[in-house]
Amino acid sequence: MSKHPPIFNERDALIRSSTGDSRAFKLIFDHYNSRVYTFALKYLKSTQQAEEATQEIFLKLWEKGESLSDIVDLDNYIFTISRNHSFDQLRRMKIRSKLMVALPNHDDYTNETEETIMLHDTRRILEEAIVQLPPQQKRVYQLCHQQGLKYEQAAAQMNLSAQTVHRHMKLALRFLRNYLKQHTELGILIVFLKLF
Repeated sequence: MSKHPPIFNERDALIRSSTGDSRAFKLIFDHYNSRVYTFALKYLKSTQQAEEATQEIFLKLWEKGESLSDIVDLDNYIFTISRNHSFDQLRRMKIRSKLMVALPNHDDYTNETEETIMLHDTRRILEEAIVQLPPQQKRVYQLCHQQGLKYEQAAAQMNLSAQTVHRHMKLALRFLRNYLKQHTELGILIVFLKLF
């Protein structure tokens, strides 16, 4: 018998994501990523702008945290966010074009430099947050998210139950999310997907 690809279970993915399960959120990201990008591209007419908008849209979704499980219609919800964000981005682009006219000496590399600085700052702030985690939460985060161990494997190393490891991970991710939200103007989804 041929194996069929697993069916995307929206409710399950939302509930697990609401507990801080980044693997479940990655399922949501993978399921909607290309559609959100195409939607943003339709309005923004720029591949770079559409890519950035897609990252920011999923970041907004992740930042809902525990209230993710309250979403009834994810398809409708995510495209409402996408539409609103795209319109906001268009408004920002218009303002920026006016500033470019007002400041003709503005160099082309400025935006790239700002993004590089933001990337480094976000990584630095995340490292600061990890240091502040309680010892057990910090160890669980390091084993599961930085070393890629499953909860059961981390539990065996730490002589804990998998349920306890899951609880520590949930608390650690909640703290890290809140810390980044408070200390950065905009977390970068690419960094989130690599480090969370």
